[in-house]
Amino acid sequence: MINLAIIGGGPAGLSAGLYATRGGIKDVVLFERGMPGGQITSSSEIENYPGVKDVMSGIDFMQPWQEQCFRFGLVHNMNEVQMVSKNTNHFDIKLSDGSTIQSKAVILCTGGRPKRANIKGEDEFIGRGVSTCATCDGFFYKNKEVAVLGGGDTALEEAIYLTRMCSKVYLIHRRNEFRAVPITVEHVKKNPKIEILTSVIVEEIYGDNSGVTGIRINNLETNEKRELNIPGIFVFVGYDVNTGILKQDDGSMLCKINEMGQVVVDLKMKTSVEGLFAAGDIREASLKQVVIAAGDGATAALSAIEYLQSIG
Repeated sequence: MINLAIIGGGPAGLSAGLYATRGGIKDVVLFERGMPGGQITSSSEIENYPGVKDVMSGIDFMQPWQEQCFRFGLVHNMNEVQMVSKNTNHFDIKLSDGSTIQSKAVILCTGGRPKRANIKGEDEFIGRGVSTCATCDGFFYKNKEVAVLGGGDTALEEAIYLTRMCSKVYLIHRRNEFRAVPITVEHVKKNPKIEILTSVIVEEIYGDNSGVTGIRINNLETNEKRELNIPGIFVFVGYDVNTGILKQDDGSMLCKINEMGQVVVDLKMKTSVEGLFAAGDIREASLKQVVIAAGDGATAALSAIEYLQSIG
């Protein structure tokens, strides 16, 4: 039996591994089927992490994290976790190779992934003009026009955020009405930098070797087609949280999940199950920033250390 299992090797998982091993916990295993790093490794440029003054790619940014964590004794297991269940005073971790590992405590750091809109050109230009994070990439479009696709709270809030730096924001939604809360909709309508395009779909995102240069849109009511010559589009059509490993044989979930599918935690990253913690994008109210995920991981690890000490 191991002391601590950390499932997921992004910023939250690696930070948890660092704090747990450096905090004196032995037999800490990080379960990540590929090389650790997480979604951020697909980013072309990172320049907003505190204390890191150089602009670098996500892969280069995360490489030192791996080396630092493993230096203190973190073990990397590349088997994919199939399910986590509680068995009296320990957890059973079922792996893809058919084996089961027992652990006294578990930290979930499996994250999630923004949904794709399945638009022509979306995959081709992801990270080169197609973004799913205004806080991460908005600065690159300072004084430029951009588009935001989506009709929920996140889309509208991010559109408002982008007006702080962009000259204009096209808010595109395929329906006539937004799903966001009324006060947010009202703020959008009153913002002079936002042009609302409802009953409109994006048919294609196009560009060249430098990235996105424009999008083709179509009005579903009038069938009027139009091109917007913009260098960036932000897609907010939903977010899938990776909680599949929490589903038990009887169909129930191992711990409490909110209506959005996110794991419910307290300020110490504790879930509704004793000894089970969650950090990063998988937990409720996550702001999906690397620095926040890292803080979550550190908090979860310190809580796990406290828990392990309490059970001897």
